[in-house]
Amino acid sequence: MSKSLFNEFESVTSKAWKQKIQVDLKGADYNDTLIWNTNDGIDVKPFYHSDEFEGFPDISNTLITNWKACETIPVKDTETANEKALDALNRGAESLHFVLKASGTVVNELLENIDISTTPVSISYNSFSQDDLNNILGIDKTAFSNLTIHFDCIGQLGKTGNWFSNLKEDHLHLERLVKLAGQLSINLEHYQNAGATNVQQLAYALAHANEYLNHLDGILSSQEKENLAISFNVAVGSNYFFEIAKLRALRQLWSSLASEYGINTNCRINTIPSKRNKTIYDYNVNLLRTTTECMSAILGGSDIVSNLAYDALYHEDNEFGSRISRNQLLILKHESYFDKVNNPADGSYYIESLTQQLAEKALELFKDIESNGGFLAQLKEGTIQRKIKESAAVEQADFESGKLVLLGSNKHPNLDDKMKNDLEISPFLKRVKRKTLIEPIIEKRLSEKLEMSRLNKE
Repeated sequence: MSKSLFNEFESVTSKAWKQKIQVDLKGADYNDTLIWNTNDGIDVKPFYHSDEFEGFPDISNTLITNWKACETIPVKDTETANEKALDALNRGAESLHFVLKASGTVVNELLENIDISTTPVSISYNSFSQDDLNNILGIDKTAFSNLTIHFDCIGQLGKTGNWFSNLKEDHLHLERLVKLAGQLSINLEHYQNAGATNVQQLAYALAHANEYLNHLDGILSSQEKENLAISFNVAVGSNYFFEIAKLRALRQLWSSLASEYGINTNCRINTIPSKRNKTIYDYNVNLLRTTTECMSAILGGSDIVSNLAYDALYHEDNEFGSRISRNQLLILKHESYFDKVNNPADGSYYIESLTQQLAEKALELFKDIESNGGFLAQLKEGTIQRKIKESAAVEQADFESGKLVLLGSNKHPNLDDKMKNDLEISPFLKRVKRKTLIEPIIEKRLSEKLEMSRLNKE
């Protein structure tokens, strides 16, 4: 099309658009009718325009053409987990994430016949002991260029209420692992799964990471800081554009914080769908939820994308659920072409605006946390837990009123759907009496109360 055609039309400003909309509203209030407010305190407008930006946004530091489809494998015994990992790689998985259930797992046995020079592998721990540290110390140091050890003792404290061992020992383990592997890992999944807003998740990510940076500041050399590889493990919810913006804002915020310490400003983002909005009734809808959440993760710039099996809430790990969740990622990559264009969200006025607002609000909250003693202090005081519970209560009220819809649960439920005899594991919050140093951050799904009521009536 000839460009001269467009010269016949005058450009339209955002003010002119708003005036036209106001006329068409026939007296209705523009703000009340068309602007909606999120639980993050962000006003979402009906349109966004280039003249609302001072200049062109910066190009984001992501390469979406390089994202990897990851298989998450719970490890009960190394032989079975290794077999499943090799099978997943043969079926299209490009990365592996092992979740170790018990302490003392021999990592070299877990990695047998896996070429970690071409396959990114990560390992996270539900418990961690001196045996685990010794095991890792025995790994060839060259492996850590593609092998990530997710050791996050502050994340463990927040999620469980206890350190792996104690504050001193955990931080000694952290120092040795950082020195050995040149890695630092921050887990944010439990903030989202417990009901934290996007702004809270980002602010807690910064404050959480800042505790480590403060501790390591005098321990690492300048060279070690510059080469430090940072990983954020993030849960992605169903608010499509906001989740894209959340991941973009996380990169920006990390870059700002890291530059203050002379730390490598790049980071790796590993994502997985949230558990908070998943359901046991009409469980196939979980396939739709996880697909859009993985799409947000990819477009937001994730490096590694794991999926959550549609039946993960109520079934033991199984071949069918794993295959379907893996194939969802493969379809996005190979049939939906979600690996063909770098930075596809760049320049979208809406997403750029959301990214900026989330980053600004998160930075403000981060500064408030730091001015009031820091993240660990506020965890020990219970401030972080209280704030998350307040946000979760607002979201829960939205769900119970129908403002927040989970199809098949609080909207258009199939009352003939029966689940009581199909529960291999409990999908509900478990309350176990045990002594903890602090109140843990409790993960809870939105539909639990409704589901328990339906199960009792079956």
